[in-house]
Amino acid sequence: MQKLLIIRNDKLGDFILSFPALALLKCSCPELKITALVPDYTAPIAKICPYIDEIIIDAKNKKNKSEFKRVLTEIKGEKFDAVISFVSDWYNAKLTWQSKISYRLAPATKLFQFLYNHRLTQRRSQSAKAEYEYNMDLARCFLKEHKRAIVEPELPYLSFEKSAVENHKNLLAKQLGISTSKKWIFIHSGSGGSANNLSLEQYAQLAQGLLAHSDCYIILTAGPNESEKAHQLANLINNPSVMIYDKNNGLVNFAYSLACADLFIAGSTGPLHLSGALNIPTIGFYPSRRSALPIRWRPINAENKHIAFCPPKDKASQMNLTLIDINNALKSIVPFIKKQWEL
Repeated sequence: MQKLLIIRNDKLGDFILSFPALALLKCSCPELKITALVPDYTAPIAKICPYIDEIIIDAKNKKNKSEFKRVLTEIKGEKFDAVISFVSDWYNAKLTWQSKISYRLAPATKLFQFLYNHRLTQRRSQSAKAEYEYNMDLARCFLKEHKRAIVEPELPYLSFEKSAVENHKNLLAKQLGISTSKKWIFIHSGSGGSANNLSLEQYAQLAQGLLAHSDCYIILTAGPNESEKAHQLANLINNPSVMIYDKNNGLVNFAYSLACADLFIAGSTGPLHLSGALNIPTIGFYPSRRSALPIRWRPINAENKHIAFCPPKDKASQMNLTLIDINNALKSIVPFIKKQWEL
């Protein structure tokens, strides 16, 4: 077994939650060449993932037959020994089946699971464990079936040279007009359309509470088309220690900026999971619906580096994050931050 294709071709956060599984595979089989099928917009992060050797760019339009054929032809040309599909839908099932890869592993879900000749029953909808743990279970299944000793990986799952981060932080400090002597708290109020989030008023209340208890800067990050929201939030907070960071040189450059943070706060979004991969302390806000709970979608930083909040669990409230009481949350957040900064 020399060449492995892995598929996690959905959103950025979902892809990052496959890193522990990829690390497990690479630690246990260092000689294994791992190629990832990813969409174009997550490709920059895939290229810097230390466990991925090559990438294949997935179809932009999965319903386009010529694009499907292009991806299938590229996969066939690589002559993979095995494929693990960490997320299974009809497109991925058909793609792996038509690729004629001899070993095809995926979660045993949905009617088209018969297209995979190796399956692992997981019942992810029950949210009994974290998404990254479900991914690691697939990796362990692969290793056991190939009679390989399992070597557990260590944190962090993504890192940069210390000197490179220090240089980047100095440049970012100059760009934002702030000092490196204070703590930096990043707040990402956008959702990228993938998750419910707090209101701007709640984020403003949270930022004001943090500034009242900490000598820090609040840095408001913004993705594409989110700059206006960040400026609105800055006006609501109305504090000279609040800066807006809405311009960067791409996803990898943004990752370097996240590596400069002392704390990252957001809903369950890609940037939260990217910060987790860097083992930055994180605070997350989640719906209380079973499929979206923190136990399922917690980031991949150390257990003691993440704290999460949800609205009430009744059906009428579970998706409404505006029902989260920020004053009450601050009673847990302030001690959490102090403990992180004492470590």
